[in-house]
Amino acid sequence: MAKDGLRERILAICIKHESIILFFGIVLGLVLRCVMAGFPHSGQSTPPMFGDYEAQRHWMEITTALPVLQWYEQTPENDLQYWGLDYPPLTAFHSWLLGKIGLGFVPECFELFSSRGHESAACKLYMRASVLVSDLLVYLPGVICATWGFASE
Repeated sequence: MAKDGLRERILAICIKHESIILFFGIVLGLVLRCVMAGFPHSGQSTPPMFGDYEAQRHWMEITTALPVLQWYEQTPENDLQYWGLDYPPLTAFHSWLLGKIGLGFVPECFELFSSRGHESAACKLYMRASVLVSDLLVYLPGVICATWGFASE
């Protein structure tokens, strides 16, 4: 019985301070992402595939350098065995948009073929920043809407 009373009090506090809890949860998530950005990524400096960071970078390379109809096709310019694009088209267009923006900041990071395994500090900074911005513009609004939707039930 005492546990039920405690659970109800905690739930009441959470409901009363929902916006504050959500705000601090978002801030904590962003701070953790920023802290993690300083650490090595999986596969860093490990040829031939270089890890998930390289997959994301390579998808930006492919989508900005090749015509749309070649994004999912094995061609001389697109070796699907080397981090072939394997996500749905909406994700590919997200990579395309981020790659187009990235070309303005670090074009060497997205040059077809020559950028494989590219791990410069500027490229890493852009890649990490693109994740944070994507989270703020796409992921976070979804989390907020879902949280408020479930909380209102």
